[in-house]
Amino acid sequence: MRVDALGRMHRPYDGVPRIVSLVPSLTELICDLGLADCLVGRTGFCVHPREALRHVPKVGGTKDVKLDAVRTLAPTHLIADIDENRRDAVEAMAEFVPQVVVVHPQTVDDNLALYALLGGIFRRDAEAARLTAEFAAARQELVALAATLPREAVLYPIWREPWMTVRRDTYIAAMLSAAGWDTLPAEATTRFPEFTWDAPWLAGISRVLLPSEPYAFTDRHLAEVGALAQRPVTRIDGEMVSWYGSRAIAGLRYLAELRRQLS
Repeated sequence: MRVDALGRMHRPYDGVPRIVSLVPSLTELICDLGLADCLVGRTGFCVHPREALRHVPKVGGTKDVKLDAVRTLAPTHLIADIDENRRDAVEAMAEFVPQVVVVHPQTVDDNLALYALLGGIFRRDAEAARLTAEFAAARQELVALAATLPREAVLYPIWREPWMTVRRDTYIAAMLSAAGWDTLPAEATTRFPEFTWDAPWLAGISRVLLPSEPYAFTDRHLAEVGALAQRPVTRIDGEMVSWYGSRAIAGLRYLAELRRQLS
C-alpha cells in the first residue's frame, strides 16, 4: 500500500492503467518509470519527453482542466499536485476517476517518496529503485560541493508585475538551499510573496537568480533586474529548479555545475 499527500491509500494496480497527468514534472516521471504508453491525457504544459507525448491528448492547462475531456478518456488514475492544480477541479474529477493520486513535494528528499509512491502504485519498483540511486548520487555530489563554498543569500523572482518570489518552505527554495543558496525573504505570510524593490530585506541578497519559468524571463530582462537589484543577475533554467520527479536528478547536477561556474 502507498500513501499520497492527502493520506489516501493506494494499492498496486493490476492490469494496464490509463493515466491522466495534470503536472508537467509528473508526466515526465511517469514516462521515465516506463509508463509512457499508459498515458492517455496530459496538460498543454506537459511537454517532456516531447516525442513520447506527441500523440497524448491534451486536457487543458494545470489550472483550467477540461473535465469533460478527462471524463471521455476514462482514466483509471489521475495524477495531481496540491500547488499546481485547483482543488475543486481535482475533487470534481474524483467523482468519476477511480484512483486520484495527489502529491506535494516540498523538500529535495521528498523525491524519494515520490519515486516509491508512483513506482509502487504502477508496479515499477525496479525503475523507481534506479531513479533513487541516481538521485542519491547527484544529491551527494551537490551537498559535498556546497559544503566547500560560502552560502549566499539570493533573490529568485518567479513573476513580474507584480514582482513575486518564493518562501523558504517551497520546493524551489529547498533545491536552491541544497546548492548553498538561501532565498530571501527569510519569512513571508504567503508561499509566493509579492515584493517591491525598495523592500529592506533586499539589501541582504548577494545575487539574483532569474529563471526561465513560470514567468518567461529572458536576456532582455537582465539589465532591468540588474538596475533594480543593484546586484549580479544570473539566468537560470527554471525547470531544473522547480520540476521534481526524475527531473530533480538532472536539476541537482545542473545546480552543482552552476555553482562551480559562479564560484
